[in-house]
Amino acid sequence: MNEKLTYTISEAASAAGVGRTKLYELINAGEIPLIKIGTRSLVRRSDVFDLLERNTVQNAA
Repeated sequence: MNEKLTYTISEAASAAGVGRTKLYELINAGEIPLIKIGTRSLVRRSDVFDLLERNTVQNAA
């Protein structure tokens, strides 16, 4: 089975472990690009992964 290339807003929020409101905040802040195809709003799977990588905190201990 092929991996999805894009997520809906709800799917992207779930995959990132955040709520829809927080995801929209990240989109509006330019942290995650939004793809519009017709009336659909989509987020690339790779952009969700990149967001998580950028925000990974190294163990300070």
